[in-house]
Amino acid sequence: MMVYLSGEIHTDWRAEIEAAAEALGVKFSGPVTDHATSDDAGVRIMGPEDNKFWHDHKGAKLNAIRTRNAIDSADIVVVRFGEKYKQWNAAFDAGYAAAKGKALIVMHGSDHQHALKEVDAAALAVVETPQQVVKILQYVVSGVAE
Repeated sequence: MMVYLSGEIHTDWRAEIEAAAEALGVKFSGPVTDHATSDDAGVRIMGPEDNKFWHDHKGAKLNAIRTRNAIDSADIVVVRFGEKYKQWNAAFDAGYAAAKGKALIVMHGSDHQHALKEVDAAALAVVETPQQVVKILQYVVSGVAE
């Protein structure tokens, strides 16, 4: 089973899920989480841009190739909305995954319930912690709910 981990990059939630789910045989993928690498990939590969808009445009499109391919290859998509920043890209990933019919798990705190109600409505599960995601993966793999 392949799980794509999308969303905020400022905490270690991905590592928590990957470590706790190691025994399940689940494979994980995710976005490039280093800001500079992700933001500058387009100009590093396709050439420099004087205008920041076109700089960002190249990076966004290149990252979209990577992200769409990874979501298309995933069985389950987990999207984490963090506390500190607005993750517009995470909302887009959730919408893309839902449109592709992917099993979608959304993770966020209770303070985001209203703002993310449409995203939550598209999800098959809405949770607050990495541990809950792992329990869902355990259930999907084994059929045992703990």
